[in-house]
Amino acid sequence: MTNQNKSLPMYSCCAPADQSETQEATLGKGKQSNQPIHNKELPIAIIGAGPIGLAAAAHLVERGERFIVFEQGPRVGHHILKWGHIRLFSPWQYNIDQAAQKLLSKQGWQAPIPEDLPFGKEIVELYLTPLADLPEIKPHVHLNTTVTAVSRKRMDKMKTSNREEQPFILYTTSGGTSSAFEVRAVIDATGTWGQPNPVHAGGIWTEEERAQSDRIYYGIPDIKGGDRERYRGKRIAVIGSGHSALNTLLDLATLKEANPQTELVWIMRKASVEDAFGGGENDQLAARGELGSRIHHLVESGHVQVVTPFNIERLVPQDHQVSIIGDSGALQAFDEIIVNTGSRPDFSFLREIRLAVDQATESVQFLAPLIDPNVHSCGTVRPHGEKELRQLEKDFYIVGMKSYGRAPTFLMATGYEQVRSIVAYLVGDVEAAERVELVLPETGVCSISNAPRNQLTPSDPSGSSSCCT
Repeated sequence: MTNQNKSLPMYSCCAPADQSETQEATLGKGKQSNQPIHNKELPIAIIGAGPIGLAAAAHLVERGERFIVFEQGPRVGHHILKWGHIRLFSPWQYNIDQAAQKLLSKQGWQAPIPEDLPFGKEIVELYLTPLADLPEIKPHVHLNTTVTAVSRKRMDKMKTSNREEQPFILYTTSGGTSSAFEVRAVIDATGTWGQPNPVHAGGIWTEEERAQSDRIYYGIPDIKGGDRERYRGKRIAVIGSGHSALNTLLDLATLKEANPQTELVWIMRKASVEDAFGGGENDQLAARGELGSRIHHLVESGHVQVVTPFNIERLVPQDHQVSIIGDSGALQAFDEIIVNTGSRPDFSFLREIRLAVDQATESVQFLAPLIDPNVHSCGTVRPHGEKELRQLEKDFYIVGMKSYGRAPTFLMATGYEQVRSIVAYLVGDVEAAERVELVLPETGVCSISNAPRNQLTPSDPSGSSSCCT
């Protein structure tokens, strides 16, 4: 990691003082630090063995704390391997946790070149797998294990008396066997991958969409590899405007060069296609800026037909193809649809946990004004830690991509800072928990022109200036 041990200022446009104070009162901020650590002999549970979950494990090892990790997949980084063919726009220096690197280095591990851009599979093979195989971590990782429910011991959600003194119980299934684990704290790092948003503009899943599942791919297909033949020479709709959609379109454009009969139609809800291009040369992550610049050129050259704004209402089968019906007409006869509309968190196993979750973004409540794309467009979020992530349920935390809910532009480095702070707090090191030890690169695009009046910067009441710089 670079630029450590620096602090960033608080920006009023992203977290208005009155709103922050209200949330602090609701979540009991500052109230927990003087309380004793209950059930200290029990381990801390981590749900999810991706980059953020394993980083939490590394920090707990560094602090000499007991822990247990539950991973639903057959190996660590299971979800990342679903997009292992994609190269990240953030270099290795932002993708390796400091505590993890220290542990690995003791075993002779050589870190990749900091400036190199890794593929998803390289994150797993060169970093996560060696980390999980360390003797300090491996015995505590349970693979092929699904956490089906979390609750307080002998207490449902309604019970309040002595609630904070009771340990958590995690209920799991593995190979058809059910188990229960008693822990003193829980870090939910399950992410959002595997929970895609539907194509419907209203955000709902319809039977029509489910019936067309054989023609719909959610995510970024391996167009240069195993999925090449599926899309070669086809009429393809790409739905979405984020980085996943841009990556998909660039891969399809390469396919189209060799197979000119391939048709590409880019469908999104944004008011104009320019809104999807990002910061270009102003982006502090060069590869991320280049992504938007390349798409800009692709659109201008006419290789991609752009349809925007377009709000999808129905999918209609038509002679082995699918037509897309929206608020401004019908787009006919697609062979394939690739959906890059983001993903959403799964709270189904947390029904008995008291959560503070924003009802719009489905993010951790305190983060909502920092990441809500309706407020500001850049996606640049100041580093944050235990205080911002604290839940109504003491010693329960949602971290990583899941802490952002449905909001995009999460960086691994953000999650590493989250778990560093949380682990420090859980072991009683409040000073370390409150420090900011991370500076993130900005996107180069930042505007709060559509923000509510009470969320504008004091320096520019018109709301036309940057909210994050």
